[in-house]
Amino acid sequence: MIRKFAAVPVSRFALQLILATILAGASTVHAQQTPAQQPSAQQPSAQQPENQQQSGTQEASPEESMPGRKPKVKDYKNWAFNVGGGASLTNGTTATFVRGGGGVAAVGAARNYSKYFGLRLDFQFDNLPLRNSALALAQAPGATSHVYSLMLDPIINIQATKAWGGYLLAGPSYLHRSGKLDSSTAIPGSPCTSFFGWWGTCYGLSLPVNGKFLDSSQNEFGANFGGGITRKIRPNIDFYAEFRYVHGKRNGTTTDFRPITIGVRW
Repeated sequence: MIRKFAAVPVSRFALQLILATILAGASTVHAQQTPAQQPSAQQPSAQQPENQQQSGTQEASPEESMPGRKPKVKDYKNWAFNVGGGASLTNGTTATFVRGGGGVAAVGAARNYSKYFGLRLDFQFDNLPLRNSALALAQAPGATSHVYSLMLDPIINIQATKAWGGYLLAGPSYLHRSGKLDSSTAIPGSPCTSFFGWWGTCYGLSLPVNGKFLDSSQNEFGANFGGGITRKIRPNIDFYAEFRYVHGKRNGTTTDFRPITIGVRW
């Protein structure tokens, strides 16, 4: 009896101990799993940029997020070029010996610093056909005469409409005028006529005794000014018509002409 009575409490005690151990282990497992099962909204905000970077999204800049903002578009070209041709009208003393209507050929390039202002360099050829009265003074049956001009001008562009515009320019000029008489019956050492004074081969009021007065070559410095109108014919091509006054002078000898040029620029 004694052994049977003692065995019962021990078995019951052991059963209670095992049950308590199981309950305690279950509680521990539940406590460890609870934080991992919490919603992601309770996680620290410092992890959000990392999540955004992993998902490939980036935060927009203030300029991109502002509605109505557009990137500034450049409305002019840094460089512009022109080529044209036409005819010249003469002026001053030049008109006394040269008839109007001589051919013109011109090329140029402009460096634009804004939509309205730039610096333009032009190289121009002008034919200067001599009048019959000038040939009579030279005692020559015929001749050729022309001038090369190099002009550097600030240019102001004026845009009237999307299709029509204009420009003004003025600046210094360098002129090289040259020519050749076919022949001449003038006597070397004889007094110079007004033509030979303008021709540039008169020395000491008389023709050179060596007879070298058929060829003429002289350099002159001066100025030019003028303007033109433009008409857009393609998105990057303009048709232009230009008028200038060109003047050069050296040792009292002058060259004056007014070229009218039409062409294209791009």
